[in-house]
Amino acid sequence: MLNATRTKYDAYTQQIGKLNNVADPSRAFEVLPAIAQTLRAKLKGSSDFLSKINIIPVVAQEGDKVGVGVKGTIASRTDTRTKDRSPRYPGDLDETRYRCEKTDFDTLIRYETLDAWAHQPNFQTLLRDAIVSAKAVDIITIGFNGLFVAKDTDPVAYPLLQDVNKGWLQHIREDAPERHAAGGELKAETRDADGVVTAAGAIYVGAGEVGAEVDYVNIDALVFAGIELLHENYREDTDLVAIVGRELVNDKYFSIVNASGDRATEQLARDVLLSDKKIGGLSAVRVPKFPKNAILITTLANLSVYEQIGTERRKIEDNAKRDQIENYESVNHAYVVEDMGKAALIENIVMGKSPAAPAPAGG
Repeated sequence: MLNATRTKYDAYTQQIGKLNNVADPSRAFEVLPAIAQTLRAKLKGSSDFLSKINIIPVVAQEGDKVGVGVKGTIASRTDTRTKDRSPRYPGDLDETRYRCEKTDFDTLIRYETLDAWAHQPNFQTLLRDAIVSAKAVDIITIGFNGLFVAKDTDPVAYPLLQDVNKGWLQHIREDAPERHAAGGELKAETRDADGVVTAAGAIYVGAGEVGAEVDYVNIDALVFAGIELLHENYREDTDLVAIVGRELVNDKYFSIVNASGDRATEQLARDVLLSDKKIGGLSAVRVPKFPKNAILITTLANLSVYEQIGTERRKIEDNAKRDQIENYESVNHAYVVEDMGKAALIENIVMGKSPAAPAPAGG
């Protein structure tokens, strides 16, 4: 590390210590609540997708879901001469609970990278944003690919962080199997206790005879059928979207969502692609790390990440033996589908005819 870099790096660590009221940030410390709140805001601002879902601080490690954005029915009438009126929580269609699990978000930055940044006046911002961006990508990856919670994770065996936490899609598979389709006639597949597929189904989409060669003639027909997996209260919601895998819809179908202003200070990290055409009557959306052969019908506001208050821990270490600085962070997270009735997951979609389709006559 160059001397000029060392000066800026020391100022960075001293500022972190000052903000969190600790003398030495190279020793593990609890992130103060106000700073944790600021970091949550920075995390949402680092990703267009994260800005559209909920990142919610919660007190308890496990409990009832907060219910952000749910819209269950509440209208009723009661004959108060015989019984009391019974108010309803608008999200009571879904009684599943959440549990926050400890997750480590540890990053390293090489000395040569820091040296390259040292001449920049926004050195501290560059360093902070590099760490926040890495964390944002991992949160999205876990949300769409997480299957189970391992005591000791293995990034080689599970490169999509399948063993870090249960993500949104896995919660739908486990907690709302009636909202999950992974085979012909929108049947489920078979998975083991860890959520790993043991007997995969397939949904064939394309030109051909429905029922004999394909399940659906196109993606539109599949999405129309998938909407029926939603609770009847939500099937006509105007904010529903179809999040689609990249192998299902051509890249030319999409344009980048311009959800922010033209000035750089107003721009979000634009990682959401929104089609100007509809699929099955719904806006088509592509987001990072979503499975390539799946469709999720829901609203973006129905997806949440819960962060348990008081579990944010951090340590920043200068590891000269490896020519790098190391940022150790941990926090308890839960990935929550607020209302399962407003979600339908369709997986194992294959574009083309079934290999079991009957051969053409004379062939």
